[in-house]
Amino acid sequence: MTTIRSDNEYVRHILLSLATPIVKEDFTQPQKNLLNDQADAFKNQKEKDTYLFDDVDNAVAAATKAHEKVVRYTLANRKKMIDAIREKIRKNISHLAQFELNETGYGRYEDKCAKILLVIDKTPGVEDIQPEVYTGDGGLTLIEKRAYGVGCCILPSTGPSSTAIHNGICMLAAGNGVVFSPHPGAPKTTYEAIKLMNEAVREAGGPENIFFTLKNATIEKANELMHHPQIDILVATGGPGVVKAALSSGKKAIGAGPGNPPVLIDETADIPKAAKDIIAGNSFENGIQCNGEKECFVINGIADLLISEMQRNGAYLIQDPDTIQQLTNLVTTSDGGVNHKYIGKNAQVILADLGIGVGEKIKTIIYEVPFQHITVMEEYLMPLLPIVRVSNVNEGIQKAVQAEGKRRHSAVLHSRDVHTITEYAKAIQTTILVKNGPSFSGVGYGGEGYSTMTIAGPTGEGLTRPKSFTRETRCSLVGEFNVRSGNL
Repeated sequence: MTTIRSDNEYVRHILLSLATPIVKEDFTQPQKNLLNDQADAFKNQKEKDTYLFDDVDNAVAAATKAHEKVVRYTLANRKKMIDAIREKIRKNISHLAQFELNETGYGRYEDKCAKILLVIDKTPGVEDIQPEVYTGDGGLTLIEKRAYGVGCCILPSTGPSSTAIHNGICMLAAGNGVVFSPHPGAPKTTYEAIKLMNEAVREAGGPENIFFTLKNATIEKANELMHHPQIDILVATGGPGVVKAALSSGKKAIGAGPGNPPVLIDETADIPKAAKDIIAGNSFENGIQCNGEKECFVINGIADLLISEMQRNGAYLIQDPDTIQQLTNLVTTSDGGVNHKYIGKNAQVILADLGIGVGEKIKTIIYEVPFQHITVMEEYLMPLLPIVRVSNVNEGIQKAVQAEGKRRHSAVLHSRDVHTITEYAKAIQTTILVKNGPSFSGVGYGGEGYSTMTIAGPTGEGLTRPKSFTRETRCSLVGEFNVRSGNL
């Protein structure tokens, strides 16, 4: 008879028993029952963990099977699964936020918590895929939003958990299967979020797994996934390279690319409030959100007051031209790119490397520069806010449009002049336009409307939601089911 002396030895014995059939050991019946129970538990756990794949073909095949199951569930059951995801993530917000911060080094813990809470509370569910109905003398036409099939979601390092959660809820609501392609800089955070979502679905009575991903988070794997013949729809959230790759795949693609949101302030604005809102939006997650204020255009007559109010709200002002140049050199590489060392870092870290020590109250760095300055024209995912003085609103609008660069992402305006608001909106043509509030109001954080982590400016879907990941089927019943009119 075998004597098992410790928990570790016992576990080891169980694992070995799974690999080698037990034929010579003389176990008692209770021991056999216990071994069989443990073997079944281990097998079940392995099945539950098969949301992680080495091979793209196997991941897509698993997502295809999941789609075939999910699309047959009632809408009420899909809602139940989504509600379970919301509650499971709610209980793990702190864990995910800290996990993400530890892995990426980007942003702020409290902002990550707020961002995750936002997506679980304000990402739409199955209520977003309501049908449209038309009846008249010709009969009845029903337009249904139905699943695409299997989606591939390319995730950014700036939102590896919140984007996965948002896209996951949307894909499930739409009835799609999904394979996530994690960013190489944040795979473990994405794995953790997917694991929690799958656990929630199981606990709600759903399949073992409906969200899948790849163990090796590489550009090559992402490219292979995008071009897989069984992938029906692509959702790419990230830089211009990944969006371009998605759009050239030959598939239905939703592209959420980078931004460079300008903020314009005119003489009619509530200056103290504008300053507070701008610093809050610019410093949120230390500037890694693509919808955050990245450069500021202000009418010359109110610029000094605005800068003063910004300082009162956590901005550190650099005035010395040499120091501004040192800052520019620090955050910009020799070939004109963004220095990734400082992406998403606290303002204190950047200032410390300039030899400037400041306290924790400092949230962002402000400085005045000419319009063509590189930190104005390019997006720096850092708590930096270059300020450009303009002589009037028309000049401000013109320069804001140039700085935004037709990225079609986000823009912000502080004004109480309806004409200025109208002209700015016409000229800037962004997916999100926030008036008289911080930039994050445009995604539902402190503002009205649903939330998203995938802002599809390049492809025009806007703030993505479940119906963004559906296709329409138009069903016509000719000459019948119209009760409003007759045949005479």
